[in-house]
Amino acid sequence: MNIQRINLFNQATRWILAACMAFATSCGGNGNSSQAEAHSDKTPVDAPEIDIHTAVVSGNEDALRQHIAAGSDINAKDPFGGSSPLITAAVFGRTDLAKILIDAGADLDFRNNDGSTPLISAAFFGRPEIVQLLLDAGADKSIRNKYGATAYESVITPFNEVKSTYDMMGKALAPMGLTLDYSYLETVRPEIAKMLQ
Repeated sequence: MNIQRINLFNQATRWILAACMAFATSCGGNGNSSQAEAHSDKTPVDAPEIDIHTAVVSGNEDALRQHIAAGSDINAKDPFGGSSPLITAAVFGRTDLAKILIDAGADLDFRNNDGSTPLISAAFFGRPEIVQLLLDAGADKSIRNKYGATAYESVITPFNEVKSTYDMMGKALAPMGLTLDYSYLETVRPEIAKMLQ
């Protein structure tokens, strides 16, 4: 395997372990928190029982908005891979939640333990809408992760050279709702590369 494929494999392994561990440890919340009622500026809002990363993975917009209203850390690192909620939104294709986080002031250039940013994650996982949101908001597309890859370089490699990485990630993250459409990824990777040039 060439160095870039080895680096992508190592990065994928860490993403999978981090996501699995974060999801497993955060399932203690019931996920059924009701939408926060209207509050005056003087009435504090409590954070929901569900943690912010699980809210994003599960697509729970009400819980995410409640976290923001309660003043939760919208750049909180998951304890295993160090991803921010915005990176989690990028990985799982939660475009609406990514927009909410961006509008709330989430760190666009936040780096997880592998040095990957929301933009690198959105590009690699084939999320052009999130890539565009991040670019429009001013995300730095020149940042390199610890494997030396920028967002552009994470999608420029031919799909057949990274398919095994997607195989592994798709299998490991499917129980949490990640679905990967290989035909779509093969088509969208070059489109995302053009966006990032």
